[in-house]
Amino acid sequence: MVEVTVLGIAQDGGHPQPGCLRPCCANITEPHYPVSLGIRSSEGTNLLIEATRHLGDQFTLWGQTKVDHLLLTHAHFGHVDGLGLFGRETLAARGVELHVSDDMYHLVDQTPQWNLMVQQGVFDIRTFTSGDVIFNQGNLSVEAVRVPHRDELSDMHAFIMRGPSKSLLFLPDHDTWDETLAIHNCSTIRAWLSQMNVDIALIDGTFWSEDELGGRDQSKVPHPPVLQTLKRLGEKKQDDPDILFTHLNHTNPLYNAGSREWAELERLGWGVAHQGQRFTL
Repeated sequence: MVEVTVLGIAQDGGHPQPGCLRPCCANITEPHYPVSLGIRSSEGTNLLIEATRHLGDQFTLWGQTKVDHLLLTHAHFGHVDGLGLFGRETLAARGVELHVSDDMYHLVDQTPQWNLMVQQGVFDIRTFTSGDVIFNQGNLSVEAVRVPHRDELSDMHAFIMRGPSKSLLFLPDHDTWDETLAIHNCSTIRAWLSQMNVDIALIDGTFWSEDELGGRDQSKVPHPPVLQTLKRLGEKKQDDPDILFTHLNHTNPLYNAGSREWAELERLGWGVAHQGQRFTL
């Protein structure tokens, strides 16, 4: 059995977000950690996607403390700021296979702390390019899929996990649907997911709408708002994959299961990922 556990659903800053004193971050009884997935193969191999600063809490949620393979989608803060926790000062890990794109490898090599951890044997680097099967063991494989996202530090890849019965896409970040679909020669979200043969899709739901940006230029924080995605999808059809939104900004009303936005999402047949949620592939 291949099991995937959702270890976080928040955007890089988490929820509540540091420094936010608005109602969206007030009186939060259960914090939401930045996006991450834990995968356990039938053979007992542990794969972690993203290294967040909440690694200890996410290990507790996952029920695992050993990581055999660590996969990074890209270099933005909340996805990599836990890399140092694998070092001598905390986990004192050895030989963790760190899977990064060729572009991300150069950043690891040029970042003194990360480079030192490679030299010390904490990480064993494995590079990939788009389309590569970056892990293949028993009845679990993981594929890399290039998607356009702000590339100040590295490029961005989504991952597809394929088990014996189902497949799951992890797409926490991308800029726009037009750009993503264009580089994969698809005209619709459905066509792209069908092309990849995906049963479950955890996709970028950072903002519900552009109204959350507070007048900021969306080009500075590019993510397709959930409303735009819903306009493209409409109601769920019989053969559609299960689509769940993740990577929610602290302002996103989808944190509130009693909100009208949540009700609209459910009415259309889609959903929101939640921490601790488990999928059997």
